[in-house]
Amino acid sequence: MPDITLLSVAEAHEGFEFVYQGGAPVCRTCPYRHACLTLDVGRRYAVSRVRPVTHPCALQETDAHVVEVRAVARPLVVDSASAVVGSSVETGRYPCRRLDCPNWWICAGPSLPAKARYRIERVDPAPAECRIGRTLKRVDAV
Repeated sequence: MPDITLLSVAEAHEGFEFVYQGGAPVCRTCPYRHACLTLDVGRRYAVSRVRPVTHPCALQETDAHVVEVRAVARPLVVDSASAVVGSSVETGRYPCRRLDCPNWWICAGPSLPAKARYRIERVDPAPAECRIGRTLKRVDAV
């Protein structure tokens, strides 16, 4: 069964990708919040189907379509020992201030949740560069 949420009419088209950031304060009183706020915060999703149903959205200040979404693999870095295809890992933002690192955005960047569980779908065989000396691998995970 696909995940369901609401997206503004401008965003509701097949293939549109987004990172779910959670609900805003205005969403607390919305009668459609149980359909809209069901995704995992920090996870990347893509619209797979747009349903013909619309509802008013106070956050977007426009109508919103009901859409079916699927989780999309995102690039991450994990400890080399945990980098196994099919395994489940819990990871989050690493405490790193080396903004000059080429992997900083997928290792310690603000788009990552503090902690989340992912399933590894692909492992890059080469080690990922780490400017603070950790042994990491780049992976694609859902």
